[in-house]
Amino acid sequence: MTNPNLTTGSTWRLHHGDEEIARLTVTGADMPCAHARVEALPGFEEHRPLFSEQERATEEENWERADASCIQIREVLTLTFPDGGPVAEFMLHIHDDGTARWRWHDESFDVVHP
Repeated sequence: MTNPNLTTGSTWRLHHGDEEIARLTVTGADMPCAHARVEALPGFEEHRPLFSEQERATEEENWERADASCIQIREVLTLTFPDGGPVAEFMLHIHDDGTARWRWHDESFDVVHP
């Protein structure tokens, strides 16, 4: 069964508060990651340094710093599915070349199951 959120051309949205700051248009997926072309909107540039820092940390294989960057991104930004529903958890990488790669989960990582 194909995930409709990963259909080529579907658009996920990145928000800071109520402001939509980027659109991620799916170009492909290789589970567990989705890939997209990024359309930066007004408001995105102030957050670009978060993604640049994450990319540098990943390239340097500094996993502690990369993890800290992921947490910081999730603290200030939210991601929505193409249908507008909120993504509970995500690890989003936006690259300087205008592409993105991310993983997500339907439930918060903080949820404790019995």
